[in-house]
Amino acid sequence: MDTAIVAGGCFWCTEAVFRDVVGVSEVESGYIGGNVPDPTYKQVCAGSTGHAEAIRVTYDPEVLSYGDLLDVFLGTHDPTQLNRQGNDVGTQYRSAIFPLDDAQRAEAEAAIGRWNGEHPGETAVTTIEGPAPWYPAEDYHQEYWDGEGQRNPYCLAVIPPKLMKLRKSFQNKVKA
Repeated sequence: MDTAIVAGGCFWCTEAVFRDVVGVSEVESGYIGGNVPDPTYKQVCAGSTGHAEAIRVTYDPEVLSYGDLLDVFLGTHDPTQLNRQGNDVGTQYRSAIFPLDDAQRAEAEAAIGRWNGEHPGETAVTTIEGPAPWYPAEDYHQEYWDGEGQRNPYCLAVIPPKLMKLRKSFQNKVKA
């Protein structure tokens, strides 16, 4: 099993997408890329810690390559929005990839290049950051869409379109 860390806005939304991707065995919401040890959700939401809301994905590289994982990531959020996703505004909602080694860094650069090449006139502002410490989010954020999220008006407005995009654009990457 391998690990990938990405930030694509609200971690509830990004987590919901990757729970439906083939080869993914675990998705953990958390914080990365900031300057405060063990930040809380309240601190990160205030935008003063420098952390991004992110997910740490455990996946089987025999089923899902890192490059394919990044293509799904870039294809299911808007990588052209600087420090925001929709109504979520601030550096904590930035689009970022946190490679864990030089091979992942090279693949991250290639994935952004592929996305830019497939979207003439648009440019991904997704940053490649790290290495940086990972801090798991509080327990109530984990598997949020599967529980509280399906009663949360924000999630009901934002997550289903992302899941539809996953199913439409990455049909062969969706769990049965």
